[in-house]
Amino acid sequence: MERTREIALLAFGANLGDRRRTLTGARRALARGGEVEVRRCSRLFESEALGGPPGQPPYLNAVLEVATALAPEELLAWCQGIEQEFGRRRRERWGPRTLDIDILAYDGRVSHDPGLILPHPRLHLRRFVLLPLLEVAPEWRHPVSGKTVSQLVAELAAADRIRPLAGEWG
Repeated sequence: MERTREIALLAFGANLGDRRRTLTGARRALARGGEVEVRRCSRLFESEALGGPPGQPPYLNAVLEVATALAPEELLAWCQGIEQEFGRRRRERWGPRTLDIDILAYDGRVSHDPGLILPHPRLHLRRFVLLPLLEVAPEWRHPVSGKTVSQLVAELAAADRIRPLAGEWG
Protein backbone atom coordinates (compact mmCIF):
# COMPACT_ATOMS: atom_id res chain seq x y z
CA MET A 1 0.00 0.00 0.00
CA GLU A 2 1.45 3.34 -1.05
CA ARG A 3 1.69 6.02 1.62
CA THR A 4 0.25 9.42 0.85
CA ARG A 5 2.70 12.16 0.02
CA GLU A 6 3.07 15.01 2.48
CA ILE A 7 4.44 18.49 1.83
CA ALA A 8 7.69 19.48 3.52
CA LEU A 9 9.71 22.67 3.37
CA LEU A 10 13.49 22.35 3.33
CA ALA A 11 16.22 24.96 3.76
CA PHE A 12 19.46 24.47 1.83
CA GLY A 13 22.66 26.31 2.74
CA ALA A 14 26.37 26.14 1.91
CA ASN A 15 29.36 28.39 2.55
CA LEU A 16 32.35 26.21 1.62
CA GLY A 17 33.58 25.09 -1.78
CA ASP A 18 31.62 25.64 -4.98
CA ARG A 19 28.40 26.57 -3.21
CA ARG A 20 26.15 26.76 -6.28
CA ARG A 21 27.40 23.43 -7.64
CA THR A 22 26.90 21.80 -4.22
CA LEU A 23 23.34 23.09 -3.85
CA THR A 24 22.51 22.06 -7.42
CA GLY A 25 23.91 18.58 -6.86
CA ALA A 26 22.12 18.25 -3.53
CA ARG A 27 18.83 19.26 -5.13
CA ARG A 28 19.27 16.52 -7.73
CA ALA A 29 20.33 13.98 -5.08
CA LEU A 30 17.25 14.80 -3.02
CA ALA A 31 14.97 13.57 -5.82
CA ARG A 32 17.09 10.50 -6.61
CA GLY A 33 15.11 7.27 -6.29
CA GLY A 34 11.71 8.96 -6.36
CA GLU A 35 11.30 9.19 -2.57
CA VAL A 36 11.21 13.00 -2.72
CA GLU A 37 9.68 15.18 -5.44
CA VAL A 38 10.92 18.76 -5.63
CA ARG A 39 7.83 20.84 -6.38
CA ARG A 40 9.04 24.43 -5.97
CA CYS A 41 12.34 26.10 -5.39
CA SER A 42 13.33 29.65 -4.45
CA ARG A 43 16.10 31.62 -6.04
CA LEU A 44 19.47 31.44 -4.37
CA PHE A 45 20.14 34.09 -1.76
CA GLU A 46 23.57 35.09 -0.50
CA SER A 47 23.94 36.08 3.13
CA GLU A 48 26.69 36.70 5.62
CA ALA A 49 27.29 33.95 8.16
CA LEU A 50 25.49 34.58 11.45
CA GLY A 51 26.73 33.15 14.70
CA GLY A 52 29.49 30.59 14.87
CA PRO A 53 33.18 31.34 14.47
CA PRO A 54 34.10 34.74 13.00
CA GLY A 55 35.47 35.12 9.48
CA GLN A 56 33.27 32.55 7.77
CA PRO A 57 32.60 32.98 4.05
CA PRO A 58 29.07 34.01 3.00
CA TYR A 59 26.32 31.43 2.56
CA LEU A 60 24.16 30.60 -0.40
CA ASN A 61 20.65 29.72 0.81
CA ALA A 62 17.46 28.45 -0.77
CA VAL A 63 14.15 26.89 0.25
CA LEU A 64 12.49 23.97 -1.49
CA GLU A 65 8.95 22.66 -1.26
CA VAL A 66 8.93 18.89 -1.62
CA ALA A 67 6.35 16.12 -1.64
CA THR A 68 7.33 12.85 0.01
CA ALA A 69 5.89 9.66 1.45
CA LEU A 70 8.85 9.47 3.83
CA ALA A 71 8.03 10.03 7.48
CA PRO A 72 9.68 13.14 8.97
CA GLU A 73 12.43 11.08 10.64
CA GLU A 74 13.08 9.20 7.37
CA LEU A 75 13.27 12.49 5.48
CA LEU A 76 15.76 13.80 8.04
CA ALA A 77 17.94 10.70 7.59
CA TRP A 78 17.70 11.08 3.79
CA CYS A 79 18.80 14.73 4.02
CA GLN A 80 21.66 13.93 6.42
CA GLY A 81 22.88 11.24 4.02
CA ILE A 82 22.99 13.81 1.23
CA GLU A 83 24.87 16.23 3.50
CA GLN A 84 27.50 13.54 4.11
CA GLU A 85 27.66 12.72 0.41
CA PHE A 86 28.59 16.36 -0.22
CA GLY A 87 31.29 16.42 2.45
CA ARG A 88 29.41 17.67 5.50
CA ARG A 89 31.29 17.07 8.73
CA ARG A 90 29.67 18.15 12.00
CA ARG A 91 32.58 19.66 13.93
CA GLU A 92 31.21 22.77 15.63
CA ARG A 93 27.82 24.34 16.02
CA TRP A 94 27.10 26.98 13.38
CA GLY A 95 30.54 26.40 11.86
CA PRO A 96 31.25 26.59 8.13
CA ARG A 97 29.83 23.76 6.05
CA THR A 98 29.77 22.35 2.57
CA LEU A 99 26.04 21.65 2.85
CA ASP A 100 23.27 22.10 5.38
CA ILE A 101 19.74 20.79 4.82
CA ASP A 102 17.15 21.62 7.47
CA ILE A 103 13.53 20.49 7.60
CA LEU A 104 11.66 23.72 8.24
CA ALA A 105 8.17 22.26 8.33
CA TYR A 106 6.42 19.00 7.56
CA ASP A 107 2.74 19.10 6.67
CA GLY A 108 1.77 21.40 9.56
CA ARG A 109 3.08 19.00 12.20
CA VAL A 110 4.34 20.18 15.56
CA SER A 111 6.95 18.03 17.30
CA HIS A 112 9.17 18.68 20.30
CA ASP A 113 11.21 15.52 19.83
CA PRO A 114 14.88 16.46 20.44
CA GLY A 115 15.88 14.52 17.30
CA LEU A 116 13.59 16.58 15.06
CA ILE A 117 11.77 19.68 16.28
CA LEU A 118 8.97 20.81 13.96
CA PRO A 119 8.59 23.44 12.80
CA HIS A 120 12.29 24.32 12.84
CA PRO A 121 12.81 26.14 16.16
CA ARG A 122 14.66 29.14 14.68
CA LEU A 123 13.08 29.57 11.25
CA HIS A 124 11.07 32.61 12.39
CA LEU A 125 14.33 34.35 13.43
CA ARG A 126 16.22 33.91 10.16
CA ARG A 127 15.68 36.26 7.24
CA PHE A 128 17.97 34.06 5.12
CA VAL A 129 15.29 31.36 5.51
CA LEU A 130 12.17 33.52 5.48
CA LEU A 131 12.94 35.46 2.29
CA PRO A 132 13.37 32.32 0.14
CA LEU A 133 10.41 30.72 1.96
CA LEU A 134 8.29 33.70 0.95
CA GLU A 135 9.04 32.87 -2.72
CA VAL A 136 8.18 29.19 -2.38
CA ALA A 137 5.21 29.20 0.00
CA PRO A 138 3.88 32.74 0.48
CA GLU A 139 0.63 31.46 2.03
CA TRP A 140 2.38 29.20 4.57
CA ARG A 141 1.49 29.82 8.21
CA HIS A 142 3.64 28.92 11.16
CA PRO A 143 1.72 26.07 12.82
CA VAL A 144 2.43 27.36 16.34
CA SER A 145 2.15 31.14 16.04
CA GLY A 146 -0.32 31.14 13.14
CA LYS A 147 1.64 33.96 11.48
CA THR A 148 2.21 34.10 7.74
CA VAL A 149 5.67 34.24 6.23
CA SER A 150 5.10 37.92 5.38
CA GLN A 151 4.25 38.69 9.00
CA LEU A 152 7.35 36.84 10.22
CA VAL A 153 9.58 38.76 7.77
CA ALA A 154 8.03 42.08 8.84
CA GLU A 155 8.83 41.35 12.49
CA LEU A 156 12.58 40.99 11.82
CA ALA A 157 14.94 43.92 11.56
CA ALA A 158 16.79 44.02 8.24
CA ALA A 159 20.20 44.27 9.90
CA ASP A 160 21.80 41.43 7.96
CA ARG A 161 22.80 41.64 4.31
CA ILE A 162 20.88 39.22 2.13
CA ARG A 163 20.71 39.49 -1.62
CA PRO A 164 18.94 37.34 -4.20
CA LEU A 165 21.10 35.98 -7.01
CA ALA A 166 19.95 36.02 -10.61
CA GLY A 167 19.43 32.90 -12.65
CA GLU A 168 18.14 29.40 -12.23
CA TRP A 169 19.94 26.73 -10.30
CA GLY A 170 19.54 22.97 -10.21
